[in-house]
Amino acid sequence: MPASPTARRNALSALFFLPGITISSWVTRTPDVRDLVGASTAQMGLILFGLSVGSMTGILAAGPLVSRWGTRPVMIAGTLAMAFGAAVIGTGAHLGSGLVVAIGLGLFGFGMGGGEVSFNIEGAEIERELGRSTMPLMHGFFSLGTVVGATAGMVLTALAFPVSLHLWTAAAIAVAALAVAIRPVPAGVGKRTAADTAVDAPRAAVWKDSRLLLIGGVILALAMAEGTANDWLPLVMVDGYGMDAALGSGIFAAFAAAMTIGRFLGGRLVDRFGRAAVLCACALVSGVGMALVVFADNQIVAGAAAILWGLGASLGFPVAISAAGDSGPNTAARVSLAATIGYVAFLVGPPALGFLGEHYGLRTALIAVLVLVLASAFITPAARRPAARIEGAPEEPAEAR
Repeated sequence: MPASPTARRNALSALFFLPGITISSWVTRTPDVRDLVGASTAQMGLILFGLSVGSMTGILAAGPLVSRWGTRPVMIAGTLAMAFGAAVIGTGAHLGSGLVVAIGLGLFGFGMGGGEVSFNIEGAEIERELGRSTMPLMHGFFSLGTVVGATAGMVLTALAFPVSLHLWTAAAIAVAALAVAIRPVPAGVGKRTAADTAVDAPRAAVWKDSRLLLIGGVILALAMAEGTANDWLPLVMVDGYGMDAALGSGIFAAFAAAMTIGRFLGGRLVDRFGRAAVLCACALVSGVGMALVVFADNQIVAGAAAILWGLGASLGFPVAISAAGDSGPNTAARVSLAATIGYVAFLVGPPALGFLGEHYGLRTALIAVLVLVLASAFITPAARRPAARIEGAPEEPAEAR
């Protein structure tokens, strides 16, 4: 008997949790890994490049793989590659080999990038079947995973727990959880038959859809806001406001908690006010938070502003992904394109901000992202549900259409 949409939603939420807890396990041990392999800052940058290359490869491959095989095999392969990559990173740290760590990061990024695109395609299908907004909740479990993994990582770091054992354990947990969580996920979601391809051939080039590209612009801006905080917020607080490292990390933890809360509660807002209104509010709230961080010159205000920043950024990616999947035929291709835009923002945006920060200071560099986020508020009407919707999709409130 096929699993119910609710069972599938719960399973996918668990699967979203796994990359969150795994990547935060790696991030919290980055200083220890750097010391174990004896890498300089420049060498560490080259090692981290493996993650970017792997992620982009996985993201670009995911759409065609889902179209051929469906989401389920890609979800399994992606999660296993992510877990194996984490284990290889641990092995590289144990051996003191930066090359092995870079290879592990490449595998990790490939699995995470490809797996999460397939998660989002599956999530868009579940959302339509349930008839209400659930994508923010499922992404909330990714954020919850990062909080849990970061907390465990800080404790294990304080206890001087071996990096290799930490990452091997995280990999084992991911594989064990996958074996249980994947069971309700059906086969065939997102798979394209020859007949499907023939029917959609005139509309196959989804990247030419102007409405989808506008939704992609919203994803780009709000994903950039999220990724910038993930990479730079502690340093902004330390270098820009003179906080000590522990307090700077605490501000980031507050940001992550705000992201988690926003995602767990955001589905109700989407159901009540509609995607376009929620995305516009997200852009404005996140923009206000970022503006205060840039211009406030007060530690307390900046710390509180980081919470606004997190709340605003929390719903941008999942809600816009839902809108992309619902914007026309060939959901898999549309979600894949939108997710690719978002992950490019995650991967490319923060390093680019580093170059600006080197010349103008991190707080000043944030203005570039701030302008992008505020500009995205003007294109959020593209996320309104089209008049000809796929049957069973949740209704858009009349006042938000």
